[in-house]
Amino acid sequence: MGFHISKTDTIDLPHIHDLNQHALPAVSSITLNDMTQFLEMADYFRVIKVKNDIAGFLIALAPGKDYHSPNYKWFEKKYSQFMYVDRIVIDPSFQSKGLGRAFYDDLKMFSQRYTPIITCEVNLKPKNDESLLFHKKYGFEQVGTQETDGGKKEVSLMVYKISS
Repeated sequence: MGFHISKTDTIDLPHIHDLNQHALPAVSSITLNDMTQFLEMADYFRVIKVKNDIAGFLIALAPGKDYHSPNYKWFEKKYSQFMYVDRIVIDPSFQSKGLGRAFYDDLKMFSQRYTPIITCEVNLKPKNDESLLFHKKYGFEQVGTQETDGGKKEVSLMVYKISS
């Protein structure tokens, strides 16, 4: 399958927002305005396109951002250097075709000059078995868990060690 990864452009945001909202509860809800803020703040905000169709996106941030996610803050307390994956979403019609792995390979190449690790969280409550399996297969390891939203959500906090 032919695909290409490129920087996200403002024109992509409405489609990316729709992809995000259709992926609930695997990812958290977000406004279009929040997406615009990510475009300005994120160190890595890319889309993956098959032909000219957006098949997914990945947003990642280094430490030191004015970002108030409790999971991002957890990693900031534990690690001085990391690349935090806030969200990765692949359109269901393009899942299981290697695009998630391609995204992480690209993020790894981008991040290796800045940090030895990539971090993320995956939902345990509500459970996201597909994402847990994908991340474990890729090489992520759980380093902690955290409850948020007054115990309504629980996540597995995961780390991938980049080897050069």
